[in-house]
Amino acid sequence: MITITIQKQIQLKKRPTGVPTSEHFEFVEVPVESPAKGEILLQTIYISVDPYLRGRMNDTKSYIPPFKLNEAISSGVIGKVVESKSDLFEVGDFVIGSLGWQQFSVAKDNTVRKIDPNLAPVSAYLSVLGMTGLTAYFGLLDIGKPKAGETVVVSGAAGAVGSIVGQIAKIKGARVVGIAGSDEKVRYLLDELGFDAAINYNTQDVGSALKEACPDGIDVYFENVGGEISDTIFPLLNNFARIPVCGAISAYNNSEPDVGPRVQGYLIKTSSLMQGFTVGNYSSRFGEGAKELASWLLEGKLKYEETVTEGFENTIDAFLDLFKGANLGKAIVKVADSDK
Repeated sequence: MITITIQKQIQLKKRPTGVPTSEHFEFVEVPVESPAKGEILLQTIYISVDPYLRGRMNDTKSYIPPFKLNEAISSGVIGKVVESKSDLFEVGDFVIGSLGWQQFSVAKDNTVRKIDPNLAPVSAYLSVLGMTGLTAYFGLLDIGKPKAGETVVVSGAAGAVGSIVGQIAKIKGARVVGIAGSDEKVRYLLDELGFDAAINYNTQDVGSALKEACPDGIDVYFENVGGEISDTIFPLLNNFARIPVCGAISAYNNSEPDVGPRVQGYLIKTSSLMQGFTVGNYSSRFGEGAKELASWLLEGKLKYEETVTEGFENTIDAFLDLFKGANLGKAIVKVADSDK
C-alpha cells in the first residue's frame, strides 16, 4: 500500500510538424488511482522510448491508433505491483504492459504479463526479451529467411532491433554487414557483436563501402532506416533477395512525403521480396520467439546494450534523442529502483 496520492504524467500537448520538441509535451499532475477488483496498482520502473511513437503523434490512420491530445502518452512499461486486488498477481511481482507515461498506473490483470526477474534484469523485457527482440526474431527469420553463407545487411544496426537482427543472422551462419552512424557504434558491432563488417554512414560513402563489404551481393536487407541509405542497397541485390521492412526512421519527421528512386525495376530483375511488417502480426507466436531468444541469451549467443536515461523528468529528452542517433541498443528511462 502506498501513501502517495498525486503523481506526474506526460501528455501530448500538440501534434508535431517535423521534428518534435519539448514544447509538444506537457508534464501534468494527476491522482494516483486505487485498484478495483481484478486490478493492480503498479509503480513504474522502466519506460520504453521507441521511434514508432513518433507516428502515433500524427492524427493519421495507421496500424495503431494515434495518441489523443491532452492524454497520457503510452508505450512499453515495466511496473512493480504495489497493491493487488487480483488473484493473479502479488505485491512485489514485476509485469510488462502498454501503460501511460506516469509514475503509477492501475491496470486490469488481463492486460499485463508477469515477467521473471531471475531470468534476466527486468529491463531486458523491454529489449532483447521484449518487443524489440521479437521484432528482430520474426522479421529476420519469417521474412528474411537467412541461410548459412548468405550476406545479410542491417541498417540501424546498433539500435535495439538491428543489433539483435545481426546476432541472429550470425547464429544462422550468415555473413553480416551493419550500417550505423558513428565510429563508436561501428566498433561495437565489430568487436562486441561479431559483425563481419560495419559502415559509418556519416563518414563513409555507403554505396562504395557496401560494394567492398558485400563482394557477393546482398541476400537479405533488414530495413530500419529508409531514405538514401536504402537506395544504395537495391543495385546490389542478389536474385531472390528478401527485404523485411521494419522501419524508416529517416522519414518519420518529414512534413512532406518521402521521395526517392523507384524500386520496382530492381525487385523485378532480381525476383526479390520486399515485405513490411509489425511485430503485432506475430502475437500468436510470441511464446515461441521469447523461448528461443531466452535460450540464446542464456547460452551467451546474444548480447544486448541499453542506453538508460535516469529520471522520469528526462523521459521526453530520451525520446527526442532517438532522432539524433544518441542511443546504443535499446533506449529506456529508469523511473524508480527495481531491486532487480
